[in-house]
Amino acid sequence: MSEAPPVIVSRSGAVGVIELARPDKFNCLSLAVHAALEAAIDDFEKPDSGVRAVLIRAQGKHFCTGADLDEVKSLRSDQAKIEHFIRYGHSVLRRLEASPLPIVAACQGLVLAGGTELMLACDVVFAAKDARFGDQHAQFGLVPGWGGSQRFPRIVGLRRGLDLFFTARWIDADMALQWGVVNYVVESEKLAEAALEYCTKITTRSRAGIATMKRLAREGLEGSLADGLKLEQDIVTGALLSDDVSEGLAAFEGRRAPVFKS
Repeated sequence: MSEAPPVIVSRSGAVGVIELARPDKFNCLSLAVHAALEAAIDDFEKPDSGVRAVLIRAQGKHFCTGADLDEVKSLRSDQAKIEHFIRYGHSVLRRLEASPLPIVAACQGLVLAGGTELMLACDVVFAAKDARFGDQHAQFGLVPGWGGSQRFPRIVGLRRGLDLFFTARWIDADMALQWGVVNYVVESEKLAEAALEYCTKITTRSRAGIATMKRLAREGLEGSLADGLKLEQDIVTGALLSDDVSEGLAAFEGRRAPVFKS
């Protein structure tokens, strides 16, 4: 009997859906899970895929509680293998940030350690009211290995980030919203519907326009304000001369909804 896939990939209209499918292991992240995430993004990014937004969600009570510690333990005897485990996870999460597609996460239950790191690499986050977020590493003598040490303080601030690292405490969905960790908090039973509805709305936008804004925002934050402003100036002229902008302006003048081709 073949083992069930750790990730299920599907589509809902122009929304590509990536579903973590290891609820018995709290959807923990393994090399196989990361490989499936990467393969799905590769497929969704193809120009002829028809996908214009991506939703990452999870089966079961919890979104993801971290790395697969059984796999970690099996790799610790070989430094090269554990380095690959860390580097590959980093590369996949960077792919989410660099993807021209908007990546939305829908989180329920526990979102801890590596699960938090996955969530932090997404662009927009929906949280169920029962969601709890935190960095669990300190409780077990571990340290973040997939970017949490860098992304968390950038979002919540240095002092809040260090407090979460040192104490390993969890914050609830409302606190996560207040701190800017998530964008929306919804009733638990409405999480899937609300996140998919949001993604579906994004699919009506210009794919090229969304990709450009994501690139400007993310690359701009990695440099100085002056660097970011120069990047915008370098890109915006070409963007304004695009077919999608022509369609958008025509739709505005005609008082109709635009139909973008990109």
